[in-house]
Amino acid sequence: MGTRVLYISIILFAACSSENLVSVEQFLAQPIPTEAQKLTGKSLVEYVNQRQPFFKAEYSPNAKQRMKSLMKMEYLGEHRNRERDEFVLMKEPIFNGTIPESFDSREVWKNCPSIDYIRDQSNCGSCWAVSAASTMSDRICVQSGGKVKKILSDTDIVSCCGNACGDGCEGGYHTEAWAYVKRYGVCSGGRFEEPGVCKPYAFHPCGFHKDQKYYGMCPKRLFATPACKKYCQYGYGKRYKRDKVYVKWTYSILNQEDAIQEMLMRKGPVQAIFIVYEDFSYYKNGIYVHTAGQEAGAHAVKLVGWGVENGTKYWTVANSWNTDWGEDGYFRIIRGVNHCRFEEFMVTGDFLL
Repeated sequence: MGTRVLYISIILFAACSSENLVSVEQFLAQPIPTEAQKLTGKSLVEYVNQRQPFFKAEYSPNAKQRMKSLMKMEYLGEHRNRERDEFVLMKEPIFNGTIPESFDSREVWKNCPSIDYIRDQSNCGSCWAVSAASTMSDRICVQSGGKVKKILSDTDIVSCCGNACGDGCEGGYHTEAWAYVKRYGVCSGGRFEEPGVCKPYAFHPCGFHKDQKYYGMCPKRLFATPACKKYCQYGYGKRYKRDKVYVKWTYSILNQEDAIQEMLMRKGPVQAIFIVYEDFSYYKNGIYVHTAGQEAGAHAVKLVGWGVENGTKYWTVANSWNTDWGEDGYFRIIRGVNHCRFEEFMVTGDFLL
């Protein structure tokens, strides 16, 4: 009975507080109540929607499975010391023009369809490799002026990078994915069972998805990391080594809003990693601001643009939880305040053409 009364009190407090909110800065200045941090499931969703006006949360039983695929917090952070010299730190912006109020890579580089290609990591903690391969696919297309339209293989990275990158489906270092492709290259890829590519994604999407083939449910435990196969799937018609492309330069981007924007404007999407709280798994639309719920893990994603809505600045980000999650597979998160450490560990690279 006491718990129920406490929950009702939290919801009433949230409703009263949200009416007086003016800006995201004011909202962030208010501490999250200890009781709200403990909320989960439907209670958490109700609280989030009552507490703030920036984004809408929607309960889904699939959220628990998605949270299982998040990485341990040990994978959030700077690249390992032995790789530090492989990344050029982009310190100062060199763009002389005016940074626009909004920017969308999907609109700027329409001749690069990979930018609007939402992946599904399935029941595998491979976001570090999936978002790396996604970002790489975009960068090589932009760098080549749209001549190289190639979806690069996340499976090749997650299966073959080995201990140097981390632990495959149990998580990995997003920076190491770039270092690996710089040394050993990456072949072409695509969706589960997709023909005409070297290494399609190893795992099928979990459960039902709108307008998509149903492959079945996923196991309760994460899939095992696929074995490294140094050859292409049967019928592709091209040797594995000849199918590969290589990163030439890797960049670590300064935790500075204009430095991130400049890198995105000049050569396309960049990879980010951030802290995920349970309320993020229920994100439906709007500009995400952590509101309640406990820390769930780390997650790597692809940054494609930015904008402003009702005075609130945001980043536009491609997730890897299929197209029926969030805003058609994307989400927006507040910009310029390193929210959930989102702006702290961004990396990208250029290719050897």
